[in-house]
Amino acid sequence: MSDPLPASAPRPRTAKTKLTEIVAVCAKCAKRQSLGKRAVRGLLKAGLKRSHPKRKIRVVETGCLGPCPKRALAVATGASLARGRVVLLDPAATPDEALAAILPEFGPKAALAAGSGAGENPAP
Repeated sequence: MSDPLPASAPRPRTAKTKLTEIVAVCAKCAKRQSLGKRAVRGLLKAGLKRSHPKRKIRVVETGCLGPCPKRALAVATGASLARGRVVLLDPAATPDEALAAILPEFGPKAALAAGSGAGENPAP
């Protein structure tokens, strides 16, 4: 087998960012729930502003994420995708509830929950 990058190929460059998370929201689910283009963004940013004002997230609308729930939004983060999961968010959730559902590691007891595995659903 050959090396995928020749020795003369330039190495990828990286840059610093202030973002702590990227959240992908299914645009089709948002439309089905009659939510505006930036409704989920506003919901999450309002929750972050109150509880973690220095954390920065980027909310992007994307195509279908797989599940098409009737009364929920399909939302994914890097951490949820690493576990092979998509979060199903209640569109009537408060900013704090939405933030806790999508980014559970941002909660006040994140260090305790990380060690115990609390809050995670077992694999089906």
